[in-house]
Amino acid sequence: MDINVAQLFQTINLATIMPEIILSVVAMVLLLVNVFVPSSSKGYLAWLSLAGLVGAGISAATGWGSTISSFNGAVVLDNFAIFFKIIMAVAAGLSILIADQYLEREGCNHGELYPLVLFTTVGMMLMASGTDMMTIFLGLELMSISLYVLAGFNRANLKSNEAGLKYFLLGAFSTGFLLYGMALVYGATGTTRIAEIAAAVQMGASGTMLTIGALLILTGFAFKIAAAPFHMWTPDVYEGAPTPITALMSAGPKAAGFAAFLRVFLVAFPTMKADWSDLLWVLAVLTMTIGNITALRQDNIKRMLAYSSIAHAGYALVGFASATVTGVSGILFYMLSYAFMNIGAFAIVVLVSKQGESNGNVQDFAGLGHKRPVLAAVMTLFLFSLAGMPPTAGFIGKFYLFSGAVQAGYVWLAVIGVLNSAASVYYYLRVMVYMYMKPADEEFSWVTVTAPITLALTLSTIGSLVPGIIPSYLLQFAQEAVRIF
Repeated sequence: MDINVAQLFQTINLATIMPEIILSVVAMVLLLVNVFVPSSSKGYLAWLSLAGLVGAGISAATGWGSTISSFNGAVVLDNFAIFFKIIMAVAAGLSILIADQYLEREGCNHGELYPLVLFTTVGMMLMASGTDMMTIFLGLELMSISLYVLAGFNRANLKSNEAGLKYFLLGAFSTGFLLYGMALVYGATGTTRIAEIAAAVQMGASGTMLTIGALLILTGFAFKIAAAPFHMWTPDVYEGAPTPITALMSAGPKAAGFAAFLRVFLVAFPTMKADWSDLLWVLAVLTMTIGNITALRQDNIKRMLAYSSIAHAGYALVGFASATVTGVSGILFYMLSYAFMNIGAFAIVVLVSKQGESNGNVQDFAGLGHKRPVLAAVMTLFLFSLAGMPPTAGFIGKFYLFSGAVQAGYVWLAVIGVLNSAASVYYYLRVMVYMYMKPADEEFSWVTVTAPITLALTLSTIGSLVPGIIPSYLLQFAQEAVRIF
């Protein structure tokens, strides 16, 4: 027993979870600061949170090029995990930058929001680093519980309360699928370690229990990335949650879901690729098509972006179904680009919205191009990138995702993806039409662009445009990140 304990301690290397440690410490300090340093403004908590995210990002980036396994093989810090951790830090940082002004306006500027965002990020990062089913589940639960609270954070708003409750109930239900699937895989292979599951499958472990377990795990992850037909929660939760939290949910948890999804299926079940790849083909088509077709009918801007988010999960599934280097690296490229362009779009929504989000429809953007030309131009850039128009990052991301499908022989999947992307142009252009071609009903006098939201828009603009013009550097990092597969 003593030998086993000694061996366990020898496998502990805190460098693998240093970003998570930094964020956890900062989050707990913020909770104390919020209690003992009362203030009507909580802006200082936002800047402290950003400092923690920058520190965590730097800590993760310093491990690039090396692979460090720790905690007896339950956690790993490799290029794949680092790339996703940077995406999560970016998503959390941008969401915090656009949160302070929104929370002041809505009268719910409680300091607990910032620690909850950091704890959410810790959970997401653990999902990216987890090489054991239990580690991934721990990260998933930490992320989900924090998001349940954040979705219902505006207690004075009934829609926010509804969003929190719906997300909690459906999230708990999907977690049951995931956990039961993990239990069945453990029963079939005798281990929860991803690499050991792969070895057991190669040695002949198979059967109905393993197949059902893999399907249930796929179902759990499909819920987290909002893939059809497990997307029903998305529009209601996105509409009801505070807009900065909606922005975070649209990018961060989606990236975390794909990180764990990719690692589990590409490492643990490569011998079953022919089966799960065909299933992902169907999921990708359903997700893209349902997301885009339903988005065409939406007047509420947040619901439109919610269905758009579903469609974008479908585009990423195209790269996953191909399971080629181009397709999988395209997912990483796309997740980072998507964080910038989608959170940037939500930042404009925050600015244009009035108290209570009473003007959250597409029609309420009428005349923005004449009254606030800079904001309208930036929103146009984000919408062009979401639609996949050159020379934006969205175009390059979709190009690599669909190229991966063609390389794998899924030509029709790529064709369906291109057709869906073309269909999405309609509802993005609809917003632009209202901004530039409809008379203004309002003067937008309430729109106040503060320093934090200016920084968020600047970073989002750069992240949406530069990778589209010079994609080689980011793509090279993405390709290095997926070499582990």
